Amino acid sequence: MKNLLEIENLETLLHTGDTPVRAVDGLSLEIFPGETFALLGESGCGKSMTALSIMRLLPEVGEIVAGQVKINGADLLQLSEAGMRKIRGKRISMIFQEPMLSLNPVLTIAEQIEEVLNQHLQLSKDATKKRIQELLEQVGIPDAAQRMHEYPFQFSGGMKQRAMIAMALAGEPELLIADEPTTALDVTIQAQVLDLMRQIQQRTHMAILLITHDLGVVAEMAQRIAVMYAGEIVELASRHDFFQHPAHPYSQQLFASLPGKQKRDQALAVIQGSVPSLAQQFNGCRFVDRCNQALAICHNTIPQWYPVTSDHQVRCHLYQQNAPEKLPIDNTNQCITTLDVKSNTTEETLLQVTDLKVHFPIRKGLLKRIVGHVKAVDGVSLKIVSGKTLALVGESGCGKTTIGKSILQLIKPTAGSVRFRNQELVALKRSQLRQIRSQFQIIFQDPYSSLNPRMRIIEILREGMDALIISKKNDSKTRDQSPNFSREEEINALLRQVGLPVEVKWRYPHEFSGGQRQRIAIARALAVNPELLICDEPTSALDVSVQAQILNLLKSLQNNLGLAFLFITHNIAVVEYLADEVAVMYLGRIVEYGRINEVMNHPRHPYTQALLSSVPQIASNPDRHIIALKGDLPSPVKPPTGCHFHPRCASAMPICRVTYPPASTFSATHTTHCFLYPHEQVS
Repeated sequence: MKNLLEIENLETLLHTGDTPVRAVDGLSLEIFPGETFALLGESGCGKSMTALSIMRLLPEVGEIVAGQVKINGADLLQLSEAGMRKIRGKRISMIFQEPMLSLNPVLTIAEQIEEVLNQHLQLSKDATKKRIQELLEQVGIPDAAQRMHEYPFQFSGGMKQRAMIAMALAGEPELLIADEPTTALDVTIQAQVLDLMRQIQQRTHMAILLITHDLGVVAEMAQRIAVMYAGEIVELASRHDFFQHPAHPYSQQLFASLPGKQKRDQALAVIQGSVPSLAQQFNGCRFVDRCNQALAICHNTIPQWYPVTSDHQVRCHLYQQNAPEKLPIDNTNQCITTLDVKSNTTEETLLQVTDLKVHFPIRKGLLKRIVGHVKAVDGVSLKIVSGKTLALVGESGCGKTTIGKSILQLIKPTAGSVRFRNQELVALKRSQLRQIRSQFQIIFQDPYSSLNPRMRIIEILREGMDALIISKKNDSKTRDQSPNFSREEEINALLRQVGLPVEVKWRYPHEFSGGQRQRIAIARALAVNPELLICDEPTSALDVSVQAQILNLLKSLQNNLGLAFLFITHNIAVVEYLADEVAVMYLGRIVEYGRINEVMNHPRHPYTQALLSSVPQIASNPDRHIIALKGDLPSPVKPPTGCHFHPRCASAMPICRVTYPPASTFSATHTTHCFLYPHEQVS
C-alpha cells in the first residue's frame, strides 16, 4: 500500500540558549491511509515538536534544518507559507492538547469553524451554516443548532474537545494529528471521544497520528506504534507485537511502571533519572544512563536498527547478532521491591464528614440579588480512618475538588459537619483553625501554579513551618529529635524524604521537571507534620514513569508516618493500586461507597459500571463491553429531579425521575443509591 505521510531524517532545532536543542533528531516514519499510528513517549521526548514540524507551526525559536516531510509524495518543507495554508486544515488537521488554549475565547464555536470552511471550501452562507451544524452533530454536541452560537467558556471540557475535533474535520482532512486528545478528560468522556474518532475514521478512511503517553489509549486505538525517546524513535512495532513483547528496555520499563491492583503490595518499578538534555551530541545510546540492561558498548556506540520480527524493529545493541547471549529480560510485570505494609488494627476514625453541602450563590442584576445556587456538593457523607486511603472518583465538575477544599475550610460549607478527631471544623473561627491547620494539608493538581515562582524552594518549605510554628524536635515521627536540629536541617531532611538532593533548595520552581515539582509540593505539605493529606489529582499530568515515583513515595510515606489520604482522581488504575476504600461521586453526591475490592469487582450503581467499563485496557478482553453514556454531566445549577443520573441511565425507571433513591446496603462497608436494589441490608 502506498503511504500517505512519509518523514525522512527530520531534524528540528530549538534555539533557546548558547547550544541549540535537538528536539527532533533524525526521525523517520510513514503512515498509511486509514491507519492509526501512535507516537508514544515521555514529556520532553519530542512528540509534540514532531507534530508541529509536520504542520510547520514551530515557535519562533524553532527551525527545521534537515529532512523531508511528504504527503502523497509532495514535500511540505519545500512549500511557501501560502502553500502550507492550503494544506493545513484541508489535507492535514491537528487537534491540540489543550482545547481551552486553542479555541478563541472571543469567537463563537460557529465562527471558528466558519473560518476553516471559508479557507478551504467555497460554500454559500446557508450551506456554511448547515455544514457547521452537521459537524457539531457528528461529534455529538447536543442541540447543535443553538449551541453553535455559544462561546468556548460555555462548553464543558469534553464538549470543548469535541468542538476542536469538529473544527479539525471541517476541511475533510486526509491526516488528523491528535496531540494528547484525551489527557485532561475523564474516562467516560475519553471513551466517547475515542469512539467518535474511530467512527469518523471508518467513515472517511482518514489516517490518524495519535500522540500520547497513555498505553491504554494506544492499545485501544493504534495499529502501529513508535516509541520515542530523547528526540528519536527507539522502537517501531505492530500493536500485537508491542504489547505482547516490548523489545526496548525503555518500553519494558514503561510497562513495569504501570499501577494496578495486582501490584498493591509492591513498589512500582521506576525509571531512574530523567530524559537527558537534547542540547548535546550523543556518542552512545540515549537511554544508557537509565537502562537496567546497559552494556559497555551502549556508552560509546550509537545503536542502529535491528529486526525483532518482520513487523517489529528496535534501536538497541542487545539485539545485534554479536551481542551477549543473554537477550533482554521481559520485565513488564516486574516490580523493584515489596512494600512493608503496616496494618492498621485500631480503625480509628480520623475524619468524619456528614451531609456536607456547598452551594455557591448566583447573583444577577444591578443589586446582585441571589437568583439561584450552584449545588457543587449536595449532601456528602464519608469517613477516613487513620493510616488509610479513601479515593474519590468521578467526572470533572462533579464536586470532588470542592469537597477537598471545604473539608480544609478553604471553602466555607453551606451546611453539614466536618469532624477531625472529634473536633468540629465548620464552627471554628479562623484563629482557632490556624492552631490545628498543620494537621491536614492539601497537594494541588498543578504544582507549578501552586508554588510561588519568586521564592526559592527553601523559602517555600520554610514558609509553612514558620507560619504554623512547627518544631520538629517535639514530633515523635521526626527524623531527628536533637534540640540543635536547625530549620535548614529540617528542610534538608524533608527533601531527602521525598527523594530530592538537598542542593535543590536554592533553586526556583521553574528549574524543575513536573515530577520534581510535585515532590516539592509533597515536601511542603509534609513540612508541618500533617495526619491527613488531601491529594487533588497529584499524578494526572505526569508520565507513567514519573507517576510511579510519586505513587511509591506516597505509599512509603503512609507506611512510615501513618498518614491518611483523601485521594481525588479519575485514574482508576491508580485507585486500584493505592486506595483502601473508594467513593464514586456524581453531580455533587456520592452514588456508591465501599472497600476497593467490593466496588471494583462488583460495581452496583449504573454510573460506576459505566465508569469502570470505559477504562482503556492494555490486555485484550473479548468479553469487554463499554457502557456508553449519552450526553454530558448536567448543570449543578439545575440538577435533574429524582436520581441525578437518570437522564443518562439505560436502566432508569419512572420512580427515578421523581425521588432520589435511599441507600441500598450490600455489606457493612458497601452501599449505593439506586432503585434497582432493595433498601434493606443484603446478606
